[in-house]
Amino acid sequence: MILVCALAALTTVLALAGMGRSARHGFGCCGGFGSAGTGCVHPHNAALSVDSLRRRNVADRRALMNFTAPAFVLLFPIVLALHWMLPPSRRWVLLLAASLGFYAVGNPQALPLLAGITLGTYAAALGIAKSKTQTAKKLWLTCAAILCIGCLCLFKYAGIFRTDVPLLLPAGISFYTFQTLSYVIDIYRGRLMPERHPGYYALFVSFFPQLVAGPIERSTALLPQLHAPERRMDSSGWLWMVRGFAKKLLLADTAAVFVDSVYASPADASGPAVLLATLLFAGQIYWDFSGYSDIAIGAAALLGVRLSRNFDHPYRADSLRDFWRRWHISLTRWFTDYVYIPLGGSRCGTARLAVNTMVVFLLSGLWHGAALHFVVWGGVHGALLLLEKALTPCGGKHKARTWTAVCLRHAYTFSLVCIAWVFFRAASVSDALLLLSRLPVDWSLSTLHTTLLSIGIQPVAELVLGALCLHLLPETSSAAPSPRSVLAFCLLALTVVAAWFSTLHTGTTNAFIYFQF
Repeated sequence: MILVCALAALTTVLALAGMGRSARHGFGCCGGFGSAGTGCVHPHNAALSVDSLRRRNVADRRALMNFTAPAFVLLFPIVLALHWMLPPSRRWVLLLAASLGFYAVGNPQALPLLAGITLGTYAAALGIAKSKTQTAKKLWLTCAAILCIGCLCLFKYAGIFRTDVPLLLPAGISFYTFQTLSYVIDIYRGRLMPERHPGYYALFVSFFPQLVAGPIERSTALLPQLHAPERRMDSSGWLWMVRGFAKKLLLADTAAVFVDSVYASPADASGPAVLLATLLFAGQIYWDFSGYSDIAIGAAALLGVRLSRNFDHPYRADSLRDFWRRWHISLTRWFTDYVYIPLGGSRCGTARLAVNTMVVFLLSGLWHGAALHFVVWGGVHGALLLLEKALTPCGGKHKARTWTAVCLRHAYTFSLVCIAWVFFRAASVSDALLLLSRLPVDWSLSTLHTTLLSIGIQPVAELVLGALCLHLLPETSSAAPSPRSVLAFCLLALTVVAAWFSTLHTGTTNAFIYFQF
């Protein structure tokens, strides 16, 4: 046990040293959106500062571990074929090697950190199980929390206090630290026995479909599946993957170009441009993140593993409470189980309930990045949610509602979410306030016409075609698919392939937004 802890400490030190050298050789911190806003490199970003070049290099490296990168598209079928050719007892070796290789392609300097957190939490879980006293168990839990939260804070938030900290933000650190910490907490709470096989535990931490951007999986759900000797391929995975690629390539990346251009120059933006860019960003971040989640779910399904669903049509929500039941479900569940409920949840007075809610949402905002505008975004949601609870003490459930009332509730919820998205997407709080102040400005017919034309005919066509095909595509596969769904699948698959080759031809690299978190 002591040896494992020593190895964990050593690998963490190696990670610190390696990332410091990487930063000095051209890699920099990646907290925030950077010049392009999504980690993407677009041609219109001509003037690049030194920091912008650093961020661009980071984005280029992380683009290599994209699901849309040639390496993944070409190698995943090979991994899939080998996986089902191997005997069940050896499949974990292939998946672990593929997972570490996938991570090393875009983030090789972070491998020692990933190994250190894996070894440290593995040892802590075994230590808790072997401890005879509650004090000893708490000590192991504290050590695991210090390791996970300490590394997260060091790499992600050190720049708050020093701008010259030469540390590269490891891809996915926010996700795998939360996943490993929840595993140790569940061991401490007695919900499961610790995983004693180091290989299976390392695979649980680094499973490549969900390593970089979730979903944040519970050990009680994922570990038994990795051990299962008779996993079966779920062919619906192809449906999930095509849907995810369509969301990313046809919708998210298309919307990003206009969004980036408006948010890059908030002082010059007209009211129609701000409104359209904000609406498109609401679509972009949903298509981008849910697209990643769909690809992850699909890839895992083809490997015989079922991942939890991360999105459930969030923009259909009729209240903010309903929105957070549908948006980034795994993170919402994590904060609920490991922060909100331990603080007392809703089983306390009104004042304490308000404090608990604000703590969760402020932490959620801070989780997204070391910047004030993320914290403000979380605070806005927390404040609006408390206001909603005060105005609808019945829990927001209305049995007898007219069609008009339903539409108004959907519209009001979507409007509030979009206003909050301005703070999330803007480079700073001042930029967000400036953009909101520009909303009533210049609503002439000529400005409207110019704004609509600035999007371009081809992007609009891609957005319409992608949205239409996704609408026609079924949510899940069925034994007897309809001709309409088959046609939609074929059309969408062909369009996705064309868009993918177009991306390769133009040389644009569009990293998933949540890769930076």
